Amino acid sequence: MTSSIKKLKDLERSLTVSIEKDLYQSKFNEKISNLKKNVKLDGFRKGKVPNDVIEQRYGGSVHAEVLNDLIQDSYPKEIAEKKIRPANTPTISMVEDNPDKGIKYNAVFEVFPDIKPKVSSWKTFEKHKINILDEDIDHAIKDILERYGDWEKVERNSAENDQVIIDFEGTIEGEPFDGNTAKDFKLVIGSKSMIPGFEDQLINKKINSDFEIKTNFPDDYFKKDLAGKEAVFKINLKEVQENVPSKINKDLYEKLAMEVKNEKEFRDEIKKRMENESVTQEKALTKDSMYELLLKINKFSAPQCTIKEQSELMRKEALSRIGRNPEEESDNDLFPLDTFKENAEKRVKLDLLFTALLNHYDLKVNQDDLKEFIEEEAKRYKDPKQFETWVYNQPNQLDQYRMIVLENQLVEKLDNDLKSKDKVINFKDLSKY
Repeated sequence: MTSSIKKLKDLERSLTVSIEKDLYQSKFNEKISNLKKNVKLDGFRKGKVPNDVIEQRYGGSVHAEVLNDLIQDSYPKEIAEKKIRPANTPTISMVEDNPDKGIKYNAVFEVFPDIKPKVSSWKTFEKHKINILDEDIDHAIKDILERYGDWEKVERNSAENDQVIIDFEGTIEGEPFDGNTAKDFKLVIGSKSMIPGFEDQLINKKINSDFEIKTNFPDDYFKKDLAGKEAVFKINLKEVQENVPSKINKDLYEKLAMEVKNEKEFRDEIKKRMENESVTQEKALTKDSMYELLLKINKFSAPQCTIKEQSELMRKEALSRIGRNPEEESDNDLFPLDTFKENAEKRVKLDLLFTALLNHYDLKVNQDDLKEFIEEEAKRYKDPKQFETWVYNQPNQLDQYRMIVLENQLVEKLDNDLKSKDKVINFKDLSKY
């Protein structure tokens, strides 16, 4: 058996494998002999059918089976011998399938790039530090009081930040469209949960009034058949409600699972939670900046097949988030696959670079590392021991924690080897990142 590898475009490779006719004939004869033991044909006793008769009757299917077996056996051996890492299942085409001349086939596939990561550069990543001001705490408390407040019916015209209950029916050029109607729909004016212009036109409307509004779907709307089109909505405004903020009292403490006794302790606990959130955000933003730098330093291609798989996964996740069944949506309907390609490529490259960096630093997770991490995680729960017992019985969760520990180790190494500069942001600006 002989083989040769040829580089095609980017990461695409072509492997040509030649198989001697003797090997083919040996496998063919073996299958014919096995058939002979069990085949029954009129005029012959079981096991006594001549080989030429069996070949005449079953030769075509046996030939196909032998070819398949030879490919299944030879392909992984040749790949391993040449130390190739395929990224996808190969596309097989026969070059020669005449047993008298030997067997030759061609396998086309993509390979994973051979990445030798660079971790030093004059460029820098940003180490984030988040400032929490008194006004940030005030805003957080105000937001909590509103979220845990009650919506109470009022007898006045609608205003921004009110919750309205409406029926609506939309049309485009006089025709209905998917998702164009709703009954008793609750909508907070100013929440920006509807298409631009919809909520603004609900302001200063009377209770029990009927009216029409016109607005355009955004040009980049996820439903391409609606993007950029003007829609007319018939509205019936049935009720107006305003938010009555919650009081800072024992009931609120219980809803928030806070063990505090008064307003000062409540404020201190809010600040503590914001500080904990800030630490998490600082690490995440710093890590993102570090990875962005590494992608700039390390230039390499990613397999298109892997990018396509990641795009499909991201599309399914997006559809699931809005309650749609990905299997029922065609590629050209909701969220075309191309809209995910850029982010999918970035994610694939980060995964490849992450693996290469782990090998570069020879990082591994031992049981003590994992145990320490799980014990720290367990402290966040009321019954730490119960949580630990649960984790150790969840293989998927353990694998996820191992990856987190590995990433923490990698970030620590990179922090030492890469240059950085500090970046201070205010808590209120976190939403911009």
